[in-house]
Amino acid sequence: MAAERLKSNAAMHGNTHNALVQDCLSGNRKAQYRLYRLYSRAMFNTCLRMLRNREDAEDVLQNSFIDVFTKLEMFRGDSTIGAWIKRIVVNNCINFIKKKKIHFMELDQGRVADVEESDLPKEINLDVEKINEALTCLPDGYRVVFTLYALEGYDHNEISEILGTSVSTSKSQYSRAKKRLQEILTDKHKLIQHS
Repeated sequence: MAAERLKSNAAMHGNTHNALVQDCLSGNRKAQYRLYRLYSRAMFNTCLRMLRNREDAEDVLQNSFIDVFTKLEMFRGDSTIGAWIKRIVVNNCINFIKKKKIHFMELDQGRVADVEESDLPKEINLDVEKINEALTCLPDGYRVVFTLYALEGYDHNEISEILGTSVSTSKSQYSRAKKRLQEILTDKHKLIQHS
């Protein structure tokens, strides 16, 4: 039944990994390993951006793939297998964060103002490594919302639902995270110039 539903939905959505998912569903260990290898690096990077700690990211990643393989029969093919896995990973990261009791500052609905876009100095060469390094300097609440919104593609309504906060809190955390990232990157650039 699950395999028939998967075939039907995969045909509609063009799921390129349909055969691999079906092999996993039949208990094929090599297929499970291939699925893990196909998505583990990207999902690890998501965990690392959200959790900021390599060991925590590794633990959450492993737990997420256990969930993937134990719940694979629930995959309906409504989205790609990658999007489905990512949702599990993000939810597990959020649950991990909630266990650590990271607090998100709630703000009144009317108090959220978008931060003006301030330009970074034109000479700054931004690369993924510099941005990831700057992300680790953000407070946990800022980092989580920034990662979900800017890097993982969730909107503020989804983020507020995932985190159990208001939409205005998600927006303000994102604005503050963006402003703080700009400050961190600008400060690092100034330090390099004066060295």
